[in-house]
Amino acid sequence: MTETPEPDAGAAEATTTPDGAAASVTQGTRTDAWIPMSDGVYLAATLYLPDPGRGPQPCILEALPYRKDDMTSSYRPEYTRLRDEHGYAVVRLDLRGTGSSGGRASDEYPEQEQRDLAEVIAWLAGQPWCDGNVGMYGTSYSGFNSLQMACEQPPALKAVVAIYATDDRFTDDVHYMGGLLRWIDLVDYCHYMTPMNALPPVPAVFGPRWREEWRARIAEHEPWLLTWLAHPRDDDYWRHGSVRPGYDRIECPVMIVAGWADGYRNNSFRTMAALGEAGVPRRLLAGPWSHAATSTSAPGPRIDLVPEMARWWDRWLRGADNGIDAEPEAVWYSRTSHRPEPDLDTVPGEWRADSWPSPRSSWVTYPLTAQLPYAVRPDVGTAAWISCAGHLPYGQPLDQRHDDADSLVWDFDHDELEIAGNATVRLQLTSSAPVASISAKLCDVAADGTSTLVTRGTLNLTRRAGMATAEPLVPGEVVDVEVELEATAWRWRAGHRLRLSVAGADWPNTVAPPEPVTLSVRGGSLLLPAYDPEGSPPPPPFVPGDPVSSESDHGVVWRVERDVLARTTACVIDHGSAYDAPYGSVVEHYAGRVQASTRTFEQVASADVSFTLRFHDDGTGQPVSARVRSQLEVHAGQRTYDVSVSLACFEGEELVGERRWRQEFPRDLA
Repeated sequence: MTETPEPDAGAAEATTTPDGAAASVTQGTRTDAWIPMSDGVYLAATLYLPDPGRGPQPCILEALPYRKDDMTSSYRPEYTRLRDEHGYAVVRLDLRGTGSSGGRASDEYPEQEQRDLAEVIAWLAGQPWCDGNVGMYGTSYSGFNSLQMACEQPPALKAVVAIYATDDRFTDDVHYMGGLLRWIDLVDYCHYMTPMNALPPVPAVFGPRWREEWRARIAEHEPWLLTWLAHPRDDDYWRHGSVRPGYDRIECPVMIVAGWADGYRNNSFRTMAALGEAGVPRRLLAGPWSHAATSTSAPGPRIDLVPEMARWWDRWLRGADNGIDAEPEAVWYSRTSHRPEPDLDTVPGEWRADSWPSPRSSWVTYPLTAQLPYAVRPDVGTAAWISCAGHLPYGQPLDQRHDDADSLVWDFDHDELEIAGNATVRLQLTSSAPVASISAKLCDVAADGTSTLVTRGTLNLTRRAGMATAEPLVPGEVVDVEVELEATAWRWRAGHRLRLSVAGADWPNTVAPPEPVTLSVRGGSLLLPAYDPEGSPPPPPFVPGDPVSSESDHGVVWRVERDVLARTTACVIDHGSAYDAPYGSVVEHYAGRVQASTRTFEQVASADVSFTLRFHDDGTGQPVSARVRSQLEVHAGQRTYDVSVSLACFEGEELVGERRWRQEFPRDLA
């Protein structure tokens, strides 16, 4: 592997590349390295090693499939800060079959990945620049696998930091929510991993056989989406890689970072309580953030997470007596009433600190009266079209009164109520069809009628007995159902009302029912996790992040279209970016559209994604470009999902390989 040292490189240690050539590991610098696996595959890693004069130091690992050397190379300042400001060795790893690593990327979190990471951790612990103590961390995917490896208990893994991660892959990832397919996610992550996994290794890193490896990747490639659609119920497939319910498998200390605008917010209070029962040292830091860095997120307030992580590592990797054990283990931001905006920069509120579960928590119950029969609109939900805000166009919820008008609503007065945790809605209802769903949204309504989303939950009513089952409804028969809303922290200001909005769809966040349906709510209750901050410990100070968010709407399309005569509603996105990378440059482009018929309830999702990588050196000193384009279409009829995917890969203008897939999946009472 080719060495790419930074200035003032220190001593080097010989190692070997897969081709048998010599490579060097340079200490006190950034350098590339190969990590050998027991089956002969080599994984590509970048080592950020501190000044060798410090002696061996703890090592922090981030392992992800998002191409460390180009598409996520902009994350580099975080690693250099952990190295230079805090003295840690930091290692960034391309997972098997991704980036410049060998092997094949068969799926998210396969068993092979955990075996690989156990070997990687052992390898790191045995290096002369590591003192034998290893931590794992990362955002999203690399937060997920940090928790997964904590469950595996490799001896050298001493602590993890999981940022925007999940403890349950079925209910709280990008695939399903409440037993319903996440519809808008089909045109985002669920599709763009198809072209990303078909990109070539970096020639300057992988070596002269990079074209051969690229062709092999294309020939053996299978879209991950096809596997996910084949598992519409919670089964062993989803339990693999999920912490819940086996929290007792974790013994090393865990720090969780969550965001109330992020899609993985449930891995907060719930996981903290479970880890506490298991006696695991733990810390929660939950802010208002979206699926973006805490220092740049919209919304803020923004904080610098690096010193917070370093304190955690100092305590558990170095054994420093830094007082973190004596502090409240849960710190969260309680948002307060405000007007919604899709690109809101800062949310008003206050930081809280407490033990968790907290003795200051209690339950408040509001009765729900019966409502007249409700004819479901399949397109209700566009005012909060995705439950995971991130970079635009995946922005924050809008004024909910437009969706409230197509929903059943209950309004309540309150005495400046504050909540922290997961609210629950219990309903007695009937359905006119065997398949139906419920969307429950808790809102904050201002005096002028503006309705701001606080939290939401959904449930496929055929999964009412559990996510592993599918039981059709008997039309007209009363059923009792319970919908858990996503974790949050919120305080209603004086003069604002509390609203529960219930609909039969949350589109396009989740797929709408397969055919027209009418629901009748006979009664129920709303249970809120009240929190009284009186007498709670003071929150800790944070190093501020950026004064304003880095989000920009330049070149971003986020549009809702209604065709009155065709009786369809569509949501359209288009965005992209271009930037330099260590070995060349990257151009990304994403276009997607989801559509629903308000007459027949038929739905279509389509996406067109392309990535272009330009490398300075193809191994012979010549520049080269690699372009991958993938197109997706999913048609949701009454009984099936019909899926087609096409993939085309080019070197310059020359077609290197192409693949096509077409498959039908049963909707399985969804």
